[in-house]
Amino acid sequence: MPPVPPDALRLDAVSKSFRLDDGSSVTALDGIDLTVREGEFLAVLGPSGCGKSTVLRLIAGLEEASSGKVQIEGRAPADLAAAHRLGVAFQDHALLPWLSVAQNVALPYKVAGQPVDQARVAELLALVGLDKFRDARPSQLSGGMRQRASIARALILDPDVLLLDEPFGALDAVTRRHMNVELQRIWSARTLTTLLVTHSVDEALFLADRIIVMTGRPGRILREVQVPFPRPRDPAVLRTSEFHALVDELTLALEPQEAAQ
Repeated sequence: MPPVPPDALRLDAVSKSFRLDDGSSVTALDGIDLTVREGEFLAVLGPSGCGKSTVLRLIAGLEEASSGKVQIEGRAPADLAAAHRLGVAFQDHALLPWLSVAQNVALPYKVAGQPVDQARVAELLALVGLDKFRDARPSQLSGGMRQRASIARALILDPDVLLLDEPFGALDAVTRRHMNVELQRIWSARTLTTLLVTHSVDEALFLADRIIVMTGRPGRILREVQVPFPRPRDPAVLRTSEFHALVDELTLALEPQEAAQ
C-alpha cells in the first residue's frame, strides 16, 4: 500500500463565537474536529449561515478560534499567512481595476516584498488560459475569466495550501460548470492541499476527494463522504446515475434535520 500522506490541516475541538453589537454572542462553530491530508481536495458543504466560511477564515488566519486549535503543517495559520504560504480566492475576485491581468496576478510578489518572477506570471496565465489577456483590465474580462485570474493570483507564490470560498458562486450555471472543469484541470497540474467552501453539491462531488457536510448553526460536522469517482474526471461523470444518486443523498443531508425526519 502507498504511504499515507501527512496531515496538512488539523482542527481540534474548534469552536468560534462572535460578539454582536447588542452585547449578546452567537456560536458559529461548535467542536469541529477535522483533518485534511497533504495533497487532498476537501469540499465543505452546509446550509447558509452554518459556519463554512468561518472554517476557511480560521484556516486562513483571518479569525482566531474561541477554543480549540487550528494548525497547518503543525504551525499556527498566522505563521503560514505571514510566510505567504497560503493561497486564498473568494467569491469576490478582488482584482484591482487599475491594474492589468498580469499585474494583478503578480501582486502577491509586491505584497511579499519579492521581485516579480515574470516567467512564473506567464506560466500561471497560460495555465488558467489568460495568456492572451495579460494586458487587459478586469473590466474587459468576463466573470469566469476574472475568477481564473483570481485563482492564478492565489497560486502565484506556490502556496502549500489553497483556500477557495465560493469562488464561482456569482457565476451563471453554465459558466460555473465550465469553471469547475477548468479548476479540476488547474488543480491536477499540481494537486496541492485544497479546501473548497461551496453551496453546490454538484461542484463538491465533481472537484473533491472528500466532502464534509455541516449542520446549521452552530456548525458541527454532520457526516463525511469519500468521493468515489477516479481522476481525472470527465464532465460525463455528471450525467451518471451514481453521480445523481450522491447528489440526492447529499442534498437530503443539507435539509433541516426536522424536515429530513
